[in-house]
Amino acid sequence: MKIKCPKCNDIAEMGDDFSFVKCSHCSLDMTYGEYVKYLTYKDARYSDVLGDYASTEGTTAGTLDDW
Repeated sequence: MKIKCPKCNDIAEMGDDFSFVKCSHCSLDMTYGEYVKYLTYKDARYSDVLGDYASTEGTTAGTLDDW
């Protein structure tokens, strides 16, 4: 799959199974998880994406009053 490289803004390749992101123009080579972190730290518009990956293990949803 073709995506925009977060480092050089050229065309990068992402694996169909989301296992890697590679850019032949700037030699970017990282996992998808590293790509998401890189993108969110580079562009503040994507900072809420990291919240989707936050661990909620051991917590409860709470009640409607908590919301």
